[in-house]
Amino acid sequence: MNEGDDTEAEATVPTLRMLAWVKNSAAYRLSRKMMTEHELSTAIARKARQKFEGISEAQIKALSLAAVEFGRQMRALDDQSYAEVRVRSSTAAGKSRRVIARKLAEKGVDREIIVDALEDTDDFRAALVFARKRAFGPFRRVELDEKRKAKEFSAFARNGFSFEFGSRIMNMSFEEAEELLAELPLG
Repeated sequence: MNEGDDTEAEATVPTLRMLAWVKNSAAYRLSRKMMTEHELSTAIARKARQKFEGISEAQIKALSLAAVEFGRQMRALDDQSYAEVRVRSSTAAGKSRRVIARKLAEKGVDREIIVDALEDTDDFRAALVFARKRAFGPFRRVELDEKRKAKEFSAFARNGFSFEFGSRIMNMSFEEAEELLAELPLG
């Protein structure tokens, strides 16, 4: 084996210092917030490029994979759990299934995991929460005119809720809406 082969091998295999750094960096990031595998991999790759001068793409990929594997071993990285938590919190915050699915996809969560996590989500309850947050429909504090009505329906549509849900909510009384919010499960 000649000297050129050693240099090639060094360019593809992370150094011990890099591997120690990736564990510390992954542990730090995962202790601060819940992340998807894709998010952690991307963050490690970005930071490795900044931290290590002359690092090869093969080393960056190896470090990203090592970070994800470390996260899994520590049981701090699980896309299924991440998706389930995000779906529950987003539904409770008045986000529609469409918006939640798009956000999870942007975070790199696998499509099958997204479909599974959204299975029991109640879009109507989320639409009611959205209406309460925005003071729409039965939660409105001002008089309804055509301009206001169009604005409210447009907001429902932009946020991924059907016209049917918007109509149903707009025609509810305040008492009926509050009662439904109290009795419907969180999703």
